[in-house]
Amino acid sequence: MSWNEFIYFAISSLVLWTLGTVALYRFKRSLYGELMIVCGLLLFSTFIALLWSYVNHPPLRTMGETRLWYSLFLVLVGYVTYKRWRYKWLMAYSVLVSAVFIFVNLLKPEIHGTNLMPALQSLWFVPHVTVYILSYAMMGAATIASIITLSSRSKREEELLPLIDNLVYIGFGFLVLGMLMGAVWAKEAWGDYWTWDPKEIWAFITASAYLVYMHAHYAKVSRRDALWILPVAFILLMITWLGVSYLPAAQGSIHTY
Repeated sequence: MSWNEFIYFAISSLVLWTLGTVALYRFKRSLYGELMIVCGLLLFSTFIALLWSYVNHPPLRTMGETRLWYSLFLVLVGYVTYKRWRYKWLMAYSVLVSAVFIFVNLLKPEIHGTNLMPALQSLWFVPHVTVYILSYAMMGAATIASIITLSSRSKREEELLPLIDNLVYIGFGFLVLGMLMGAVWAKEAWGDYWTWDPKEIWAFITASAYLVYMHAHYAKVSRRDALWILPVAFILLMITWLGVSYLPAAQGSIHTY
């Protein structure tokens, strides 16, 4: 299964996710909507599994490949959140943001080769990248929820704040876990746990921003004011993930491959 077939799986998954989300709003029983959303997740996961088999390594090397996982995990987080708290709007926004990344992959496909450089042939490769992408998905969902809360004084604000906190706490845990795995991997591959590489510096800045949000609860900062930190932190996260590679200082980075 090559990248050429991605469009068929992507469009079919998006249709299922969209129809499923609409069904959640239209029908009292959520079974039909949930079934379509789960089928879309399984279909999208099937493409990733088939692509994995085709390239003979986990599809986590290029930006396009990591966008695949982000699109999947974002909808998964939206669905799990819906199952737990019944927030239909978060499910809808998760599908919308996932669609943006899917269309970026459709409009700007990247080379998905079968060769994997020696440094990436490590047992840390899959867990390191996977927990990072899962963290990004959870932080994305938390950012969406924070923007909704800031844009309108909803009666359900008191319910949304614990949801946002839970997403940030779990996402931050995955973020730190990814950094620790990366440090161990770097020690094995290059001999140092931390080299102040541009990607590492921005990862540290991003983690610090979320740490500021988490500690704002203990300072004299109102809950609504603290929420403004999350969109800023998410911008830093996107710079870490997508933007650092375009910086002149990052051209010799060990994270450029």
